[in-house]
Amino acid sequence: MGGRSYAARRRPPVLHPASCLLLGACAHCFACFLVPAKMWGRVSCRCRLLCGGTWPGTGVRARSETQKSETWYQIYLKGAKKKGDLHKQLFPGMLKPETLHHEELAEMMKTAVLYHNGPLVALNKPQGLAVTGKPGELTLLSVLPEVGQHLGFRQELQIVRAPGKESSGLVLLSSSPQLTKTFQNFFIHSRRAQKPTVTYWAVTVGVPDTTKGEIQVSLKLDHVRGMDPVVPVKAPSRQALREGVKKTLTHFFVEDSTCDSALIKLQPLTAFPSQLLVHMVLQLCPVLGDHVYSGRVGSVLGESFLLPLETAIPQTQVLNDLLLHRLQITSNEVALLPLHLHLHQILLPQTSVAPTVLIAPLPPFFSQTLWNLGLQMSGKPRNN
Repeated sequence: MGGRSYAARRRPPVLHPASCLLLGACAHCFACFLVPAKMWGRVSCRCRLLCGGTWPGTGVRARSETQKSETWYQIYLKGAKKKGDLHKQLFPGMLKPETLHHEELAEMMKTAVLYHNGPLVALNKPQGLAVTGKPGELTLLSVLPEVGQHLGFRQELQIVRAPGKESSGLVLLSSSPQLTKTFQNFFIHSRRAQKPTVTYWAVTVGVPDTTKGEIQVSLKLDHVRGMDPVVPVKAPSRQALREGVKKTLTHFFVEDSTCDSALIKLQPLTAFPSQLLVHMVLQLCPVLGDHVYSGRVGSVLGESFLLPLETAIPQTQVLNDLLLHRLQITSNEVALLPLHLHLHQILLPQTSVAPTVLIAPLPPFFSQTLWNLGLQMSGKPRNN
């Protein structure tokens, strides 16, 4: 795909949400908003390629009874349209929690519910929304009482699994302590057996040398210039492992690539802050929108290399002119680029209330990036 020409590619138009329903596309997917008029006849196929929205099989994408009309990003776009700045939106559906009131976020998260059965709830978290935080901060946890009440819960919803603030994707919730313990035991057993239970999609700047592999490295939280960056540790001692250094492991699979970007499936076998971001930096392929760790990768005459940690500081990601052109943004707009890391799939144990696989469709801006870069995911999720 590296030899394809993108000179004539233009930004796909943003259509009215009603077009999604008229065209019969996936109700959770935003890909149909991103297709030129001449492609409308094939839009449902494009939706399946981008989010797997209507494929049959083990993945469950059922909407709850509360989600019969619009999703949170459709509501958000309507608000932007009323303000007259819809055309200015570079990254469709990118949520800005700092611009919302508590009630607005609560309403949006009610429409983000993907699955609800008994004590189990799964929702699709927007990028940029913190899961937890300090008292008084606007977070997902702060609006869970409203979401639970909306779904008819008397017990408090507890977070079982969730991506970080800057990532988007599946959040697993439960109102049953017994079910929560069942899931946690399953995750622990799977980790010990080296069986991945979560799958992320990531768009990277650069392409790994191999199409699949393992990334094994020890990591620790450092304390530099008032920040707590994650740094790799070579050959840690037993004492270091007792004092916060952790061995980490991630499986990766290159789903598709161009000359300077890739769509990668990531399956972490361990959990550590910023693990996936640091692992991809060590592959010289930082995640698109990573404005913290991507500065550790330098480039001279097209050759990438790792910079010394003491000289690498968090900064806006640097993209070459060709990539900027494909993304349809300018260098001044790169700082607004959201992190393209999405928790797409979670495997669960056999229970009476949960499917064995839950899937969260991609956020709108992620689908737009895939379109702009000419990247595609396989039509049907697969386990490795």
